[in-house]
Amino acid sequence: MKNEQLPVIEIKVKQPPVLFTKTQALIARLAQRLGGPLVAYWNGPRGSVCHTDVVALYRVLERLGRHEVIYLFLKSDGGSGQVSLRLVNLLRQHCNRLVALVPLECASAATMIALGADGIQMGPTAYLTAVDTSLNHALSPVDRDNDRVSVSLNELQRVIRLWREQQGEVPENAYKALFQYVHPLVIGAVDRAESLSIMLCRELLAYHIADEAKAEGIATALNGKYPSHGYPILLDEAVKIGLQAERMPADVNALLLQLNTCYSEMGQKATTDFDETRAHSNEIANIWESSGAQVYYQQDKDWFYRAEERRWITMNDNSGWRRIEREGKRIKRGALHVA
Repeated sequence: MKNEQLPVIEIKVKQPPVLFTKTQALIARLAQRLGGPLVAYWNGPRGSVCHTDVVALYRVLERLGRHEVIYLFLKSDGGSGQVSLRLVNLLRQHCNRLVALVPLECASAATMIALGADGIQMGPTAYLTAVDTSLNHALSPVDRDNDRVSVSLNELQRVIRLWREQQGEVPENAYKALFQYVHPLVIGAVDRAESLSIMLCRELLAYHIADEAKAEGIATALNGKYPSHGYPILLDEAVKIGLQAERMPADVNALLLQLNTCYSEMGQKATTDFDETRAHSNEIANIWESSGAQVYYQQDKDWFYRAEERRWITMNDNSGWRRIEREGKRIKRGALHVA
């Protein structure tokens, strides 16, 4: 009896959907309703405001050209505050007036981007956040998964204050005990980063607020007033601290939520399991889009489970920026190479 070979089953790698036609239609409707071009910026759960965003935005803006007013849709959990300054500077080179549209979360570094806008329109579910800096340093403490954790200056200051309050009149040196858990260079770096955060806020507000005292007050409030980094700053609170915030028209909010739904579908994680130790993941993390052009960052990785270390490691990482552009009736797709 001859040995029969079992058929090889080829597993097709799952890909996230790219809804360019749907999102372009929504952007066209929004631009018509707003009376000016819309630029959309969206981050998925594993996306963030990062340095390569600047090149992606530049690609979109070069096609869009210069306009009197640009409307910017923001949906992000944050990232690098220094990148926020670069993004606002780039947007300002293409318009005289910038209006931020915030239907959902606009946190941390995304709040900083909104600070650079002349006006902020917020929907019923929208919120900004505090921008006090937390830092993930090479010498930061590690968590139970052996990953470096972020350390914020506000947390360190609260630990020191509580220590001193509970130690009485002659307190023991709190830093001596703290250094066992947080490296002194990390504490110095976080303190420096806090000063940077306030400076960035002032620079961003200076694009449209000439009163330095007012800009300083807003920057100080966003960096030190709130009890947590993720504290939701709603419309009334945003107005109270001095931001030019107003309620978003209901029809604009509805269209932006539809656009967010499309981006959320694009940003769903597409995981292909080959066996117990091998898998492949595809996920769209960041999206920039305007009329005629969409640029997005796609994570595209093989994963291998290393049993002796009890962790997954990445292999064959083909992640990168992709672009879709309309030229007449043709739609061109390709990679956007960012070094």
